[in-house]
Amino acid sequence: MPETITLTVNGAAVQVPSGVTVAVALTLLQEPCRVSVSGQPRGPFCAMGICYECRVTIDGIPSRLACQTLCAPGMEVRTHE
Repeated sequence: MPETITLTVNGAAVQVPSGVTVAVALTLLQEPCRVSVSGQPRGPFCAMGICYECRVTIDGIPSRLACQTLCAPGMEVRTHE
């Protein structure tokens, strides 16, 4: 079993395998990264940092790419902002 780490997603503590990206963590949680202006949920699309569909706020910094950011213990992730 891989080591797990704990981070916070929208105020809730969650455990994910060590070494995964924030996009993978959100996918495991079935949590969209953001909502489009028309109200449609958005998530990782290209997984290369080109499409910007996976923008989230990480540790208070907005518009971070979830597909390019590794999860870290204690990290705070906010979606839908």
